[in-house]
Amino acid sequence: MTVAAAGLLAACIPPTPEVPPSGPTAPTTAPTTAPTTTVPGPGGDVTVAGTVSGFSRPWDIAFLPDGTPIVTERSGRVATVVAGARHVVATLADVEPIGEGGLMGLAVDPAFGTNRWIYTCYDHGSAGTVTDVRIVRFRLAEDLRSLTDATPILTGIPAGSGNRHQGCRVAFGPDGMLWATTGDTASPTAPQDPTSRAGKVLRMTPAGAPAPGNPGGAWDPYVYSLGHRNGQGLTFRPADGAAIEVEHGTGCDDEINRIVAGGNYGWNPVGSGYDESKPMTDLTIPGARPALWSSGCPTIAPSGATFVSGTEWGSWNGALAVAVLKGTRLMFVRFDGPTSDTVAGVDVRLTDRGRLRTVRQAPDGSLWVTQDSSPGALLRLVPATA
Repeated sequence: MTVAAAGLLAACIPPTPEVPPSGPTAPTTAPTTAPTTTVPGPGGDVTVAGTVSGFSRPWDIAFLPDGTPIVTERSGRVATVVAGARHVVATLADVEPIGEGGLMGLAVDPAFGTNRWIYTCYDHGSAGTVTDVRIVRFRLAEDLRSLTDATPILTGIPAGSGNRHQGCRVAFGPDGMLWATTGDTASPTAPQDPTSRAGKVLRMTPAGAPAPGNPGGAWDPYVYSLGHRNGQGLTFRPADGAAIEVEHGTGCDDEINRIVAGGNYGWNPVGSGYDESKPMTDLTIPGARPALWSSGCPTIAPSGATFVSGTEWGSWNGALAVAVLKGTRLMFVRFDGPTSDTVAGVDVRLTDRGRLRTVRQAPDGSLWVTQDSSPGALLRLVPATA
């Protein structure tokens, strides 16, 4: 099936806050970790070495094996960057960009050189109605001008009412499996319900079957971990393959979590309806896993993340780079060692470029950042000394 590349969707929706307009002034229990001071540290500086303009609320970015960037836009467009300019590959006709949803996560198959598959996560629907969130695989044409063979590999992820808290970050792990975050859809019971796919980290094969090693049993076969509010970042630590998730808090405590099979990350907003005064990690839940880092109060809405590799990045080699929406910054979260879960410090850069959605490292070692705006741009970053 060929995806229509004509008839661009209507003008993009205005930015929607991805934290509630009001929230708790303090957590009802102690934060899961002491907030790390987010001030410039010893990492160095970054230079914006290039800008590619013309995007409309770019959400995710990935790289083909030859280094070509490919980008999703919330309105439903998939685009590439060729010769320094944006080129639309296709417009996905069944994307419904409402609320916080639309066309979001993007991943390139590890075997892209032979199968040319890419994977997207989006709100599926029509005429202003979202039926579900789904993960769909496409084949990218060799000339980069079309997508074909649309194949839904996982459907039925809840969208909820109002399209709030969609998650939808997808990434291939070092295990060859496709991982995905899902939001809680502002449902009070979904995060702790192991049979629901909302408020979870999911894990599947590239063909869309439940991945071997998922908890299984009474759990939905795709669910790998539960107790999440709105996972916006997902990446894997190069030194040991640890899965790291970045999650939006309420009024307090955005989180960085290390994800393990069967882990419970403690979000349980059951109260008078959807109770956002609850702590992000309720440590009274047996086995609840504390975050590696939390923002304290107020939240800053961290989003896409990637581990930085390369000696040219100095003390940021091995750090977790995190794009931040509400807090309008790029964070470099430094750890005590290459496999350590102890945060040593957080350095803040790029505070003057507005809401930042995603950061990814290109094959040449540069960092690419998407600006969550319309018009928006891609920013190519290199170390200031490079």
